[in-house]
Amino acid sequence: MTYKNILIVKLSAIGDVIHALPVAHALKQQYPQARITWVVEKPAYDLLTNNPDIDEIIIFDKPKFKSLAGLLTNGYTFGQELKSRNFDLAIDLQGLFKSAAISYLSGAPKRLVYCNAREQSHLVGQRICGEHEQGHVVERYLDVARHLGCKVNEVLFPIHITEIEGQTAEAIANHAGLQLDNPYIVLAPGTNWPSKCWSTTRFAELADKLYADNIIPVIIGGPNDKRLAQEIIANTQVPPIDLTGKTSMKQLAYIIKKSQAFVGGDTGPMHLAVAIGAKTVAMFGPTDPKRNGPYGDGHKVLLAPVTCQGCWQRKCPQQGECMDKIAAEIVWQALLG
Repeated sequence: MTYKNILIVKLSAIGDVIHALPVAHALKQQYPQARITWVVEKPAYDLLTNNPDIDEIIIFDKPKFKSLAGLLTNGYTFGQELKSRNFDLAIDLQGLFKSAAISYLSGAPKRLVYCNAREQSHLVGQRICGEHEQGHVVERYLDVARHLGCKVNEVLFPIHITEIEGQTAEAIANHAGLQLDNPYIVLAPGTNWPSKCWSTTRFAELADKLYADNIIPVIIGGPNDKRLAQEIIANTQVPPIDLTGKTSMKQLAYIIKKSQAFVGGDTGPMHLAVAIGAKTVAMFGPTDPKRNGPYGDGHKVLLAPVTCQGCWQRKCPQQGECMDKIAAEIVWQALLG
């Protein structure tokens, strides 16, 4: 069957949107004449711009729909906007109630949802479970594309950084004291779960080791990570370069791409580093790297040496610090390897 108007629903988070990018590429390869539209929330919008596999990006402004009044005011208009595109296929890669609602409102006669759908979202679309049902989330998403006949010969993460975005990134780095032609390694202390964080003390130890080897440590993250950056800086002999809250996602991608390596936990910037081909050292405690780890070869995964690794707890129920059992020396040796 041939599709003319395809809707992809993948709203957030940063890492999840990155993991879904190969689906858009596979669809465009299989259906080059199809118009592909992606519904996404604002924080991840930047990742999808200037992508030849995506013809239109629609922002789902989540705050407008949080209250009953907001839902009643905006739901009908948003649904009409979707229906006006005449979608013949909707693919829900989020697998939640809100994404299922968007898929339904699109009016697409054929609706698919990836295997791990929750919140009854499988009642709106056909659940697709392929041979990678227990594999990496990238492959789970791609199983939906394979179900549609896509031949996935190569897994690509098209993130297109424009010349202006690159120039702006260089200007931001220069203003902070970083010349991108000098050797530097990017450090990402922030995560969305407290249990996934490597402590600022450990990051400070690593930063000192980097400076001792004439490599500049560069701290990145969003505005909410500023406190973590300040703690790292306060515990180092020489302050690292601090870029937290100063870049867009595309500017950050450019800075990571120019680096010698990236160090961080299971977080969006780590998956961004992998997508653009940067050497990555990723630390895992409560989550499973087989599902959420850096995709592909050439990266290092360091597991917390605890029996409860992979517990999937946002906060450690035993008040433990499993991530800090990964010593700075072990991370340093992984970077040297």
